[in-house]
Amino acid sequence: MNLADFDYQLPAQLIAQRPAKERTASRLLHLDASTGMLRDLAFTDLPELVDARDALVLNDTRVIKARLYGAKASGGKFEFFVERVLGEHEALGLMRISHPPKPGAQLTLGDGTTAQVLAHEADLYRLRFAEPVMQLLERCGSVPLPPYIAHPPGPEDVERYQTVYAERPGAVAAPTAGLHFDQALLQKIHERGARIAKITLHVGAGTFQPVRTDNIAEHRMHRERYAVPAATSAALKGRRVLAVGTTSLRALESAALTGAPSGETDLFIFPGFRFGAVDRLLTNFHLPRSSLLMLVAAFAGLENIRRAYAHAIERRYRFFSYGDAMLIERAQ
Repeated sequence: MNLADFDYQLPAQLIAQRPAKERTASRLLHLDASTGMLRDLAFTDLPELVDARDALVLNDTRVIKARLYGAKASGGKFEFFVERVLGEHEALGLMRISHPPKPGAQLTLGDGTTAQVLAHEADLYRLRFAEPVMQLLERCGSVPLPPYIAHPPGPEDVERYQTVYAERPGAVAAPTAGLHFDQALLQKIHERGARIAKITLHVGAGTFQPVRTDNIAEHRMHRERYAVPAATSAALKGRRVLAVGTTSLRALESAALTGAPSGETDLFIFPGFRFGAVDRLLTNFHLPRSSLLMLVAAFAGLENIRRAYAHAIERRYRFFSYGDAMLIERAQ
């Protein structure tokens, strides 16, 4: 398959710039990939679509304030986007700067805290900070909103670009399918008899990077840390597995494929992939030509996804991180 197979035209006004007034106020497009049937629902209908046969898997990663600003010794401004925290004082990330700094260069952040460039690794820079990274990010960092959201992050984004069940800091992008849940809706799902289990996958900055190779099989995914607890694996046995988000799906399929319940994954899922762990997927609408669009095409079938996205555009669904959701029943 070629990259052009995963392109579509999206009117700019359908890119959600703000979250819905209430977390659960989004719409839900239900796709049965075996029949191709589409249903327009509300997200609050989700509990009626699960029962005691199901296990709902949530990604409990917590988004860190990953975007930092500062200046070089010469006065030139820079932006550092943390891709991952490597240790108490070190982080790896993308840097937007006029002239790339060399190893050993000193940088100063907005409040006077300093950092040293340790290495330039491919597209990323490794920095060592004068104080613990997580402490610095909490004080000086800003919410890492995706590039297609035009407004600067504000107090609303601090709350809403985070799931209500976020526990483990480490993501630099939200697992956006989970943004639609509040505690009351999770309780309704529990009362329906479905089990609720958690995994952790720390979403990396690579989630925003486009696929650049025309032959998609040549694309290489970024690596992300994941963990599937033994209690979660036990909760899934004998049940239909509903992964909340592509991140939950990638963690579960990585563990099933490798036999490793934790580690790093660069699993690239595109049409032809044989799923071994997940039966149902709750997800948002994804960017054209993106690896996430390829993942949902693998799960539902490319023609089903093309029809579903054309339907969503015609019905004015809201797209991307702050947008509406899809529930996909996997093609058998």
